[in-house]
Amino acid sequence: MRLRNPTILQGKYARWVIYSVALVFIAFFLSNRTISFSSTNGFDLTNTLIPAENIYHGGPGRDGIPSIDKPKFISASAASFLKDNDRILGLEVNGVVRAYPIKILNYHEIVNDTVAGHAIVISYCPLCGSGIAFKTELEHQDTTFGVSGLLYNSDMLLYDRATESLWSQIMGTAISGELKGHKLTMLVLENTTWKQWQQQYPATEVLSTRTGFSRDYSRHPYGDYDINSAVYFPVSNASSRYHPKERVIGLVQGDRSKVWPISELAKQKRAIIKDDFAGQSLTIHYDADSQSAVIYSAEHKQMPSVTLFWFAWVAFHPDTEVYNSPGNKE
Repeated sequence: MRLRNPTILQGKYARWVIYSVALVFIAFFLSNRTISFSSTNGFDLTNTLIPAENIYHGGPGRDGIPSIDKPKFISASAASFLKDNDRILGLEVNGVVRAYPIKILNYHEIVNDTVAGHAIVISYCPLCGSGIAFKTELEHQDTTFGVSGLLYNSDMLLYDRATESLWSQIMGTAISGELKGHKLTMLVLENTTWKQWQQQYPATEVLSTRTGFSRDYSRHPYGDYDINSAVYFPVSNASSRYHPKERVIGLVQGDRSKVWPISELAKQKRAIIKDDFAGQSLTIHYDADSQSAVIYSAEHKQMPSVTLFWFAWVAFHPDTEVYNSPGNKE
């Protein structure tokens, strides 16, 4: 069943009002960043994989939101700036465990890192609530990524500094440039609370606030955006089935996708939930305290998935399957 696009974004007038409000909002809250109103930030959009008219300027110029290219890490015991309920993106690669606080990522969106000898990029889009980690080896060479300042479906477009190709974060695909059509390899990344992650990995390293930039990481630059119903930029598809900012965990297998809303998992009132998708028997481990979940295959291997807002998932996956708690009718 294809999810319908509601009327809130229909019409040229409504579209430009929302766009204008978004620019003012971003300019106000991101006053420490470079604001640019050049429509493309210097990127060539003449032959894009997606309709170029659906790519929007987010306000900041290219690298106006500065990536962290030389991340510093501290021990869990030294991370006094984190509270138990602060959300983090957690990564484990070959025994190396790291936590990337979202309160830092809200201001930088990208961390170019090296973990266990592997070059990776940690990406977080505050507008979509989406945190995704990728390997960064492209055409047999490592590169770093920057923030383009452009958006598609309200989601950040990254660019690689080797070829200046633009990449959709949620698609994990280059949408323009020399590498158009190429896909990045997604890594397992958890979106959970600092308390839960620290309990699971007490020896974790933590991204330090010593980023080289002057930011007040104790303040959320987007105010109550994470809980209000506003979507500041137009999206291709939408659904009112859940609150736009409902947190969901999504999985893509081939040309099929499925999403597990946290509110549906919470109705089960148990930590381990069995489900089938794309011919696979899956196990979803749900943690009520942190309102987070991870997905395991039948071989008990954790699968790369993405936690994000409902509206963002539906924007990219209008034909998605949706998990419903037994007894809950659509």
